[in-house]
Amino acid sequence: MSLALHHHPLSSFCWKALIALYENDTPFDPVIVNLGDPTERAAFAALWPMTKFPVLEDRARGAVVGEASVIIAYLDAVAPGRTRFIPADPQAALRAHMLDRVLDLYVQIPMQKATGDALRPGDARDPHGVAEAEALLGRAYDYLETQIPETGWALGGAFSLVDCAALPALFYGDLVAPLTRDHPRLRAYLRRLIAHPPVARTLSEAAPYFAFFPGARMPDIARAGRWGDD
Repeated sequence: MSLALHHHPLSSFCWKALIALYENDTPFDPVIVNLGDPTERAAFAALWPMTKFPVLEDRARGAVVGEASVIIAYLDAVAPGRTRFIPADPQAALRAHMLDRVLDLYVQIPMQKATGDALRPGDARDPHGVAEAEALLGRAYDYLETQIPETGWALGGAFSLVDCAALPALFYGDLVAPLTRDHPRLRAYLRRLIAHPPVARTLSEAAPYFAFFPGARMPDIARAGRWGDD
């Protein structure tokens, strides 16, 4: 098979790429990499020196593509399907890229800061840094609450890059800094995302690894349609 995705099922940024692949039923070889195994880590570093997930390998074209947003743009270009992830309209495309950056930089990154801190030994933890990360998460939630429509997908039309980015960001973000009643649109949007079949498939594949997420309030995938209800 031409395309191979090097990833791990628990990685939030890998979910972003997996959702895009499943959305268009794009054929690919899933290559799960255990970075804790020295041999697998060395092989992955030889492919992508950054050793960061995910990485798409296009064997037919001899291309190695890192970064989930770039992978999705690459899929739009070389393996287009029924869903186009970056809108053709330039203004809509700019909005998609902006919201994608907000979700990655101001939700995913601070979420990972707080999660990573929980894995550190007690004397190496950074409570001040975690407090800053959680505050940034709160500001990002407040902003996104004003940007996401009450119904449908993030851009108001078809499923897009933004929706691929939003699921892992909001799913894991909600575990670190829970969405509250001040964010009804985000809570409803997260429920819509979880119910979407490509997302449900991604979550089901990740479920066996959820126990490794520190301090997680991980949902029962069978209850995904009620996620976020009180």
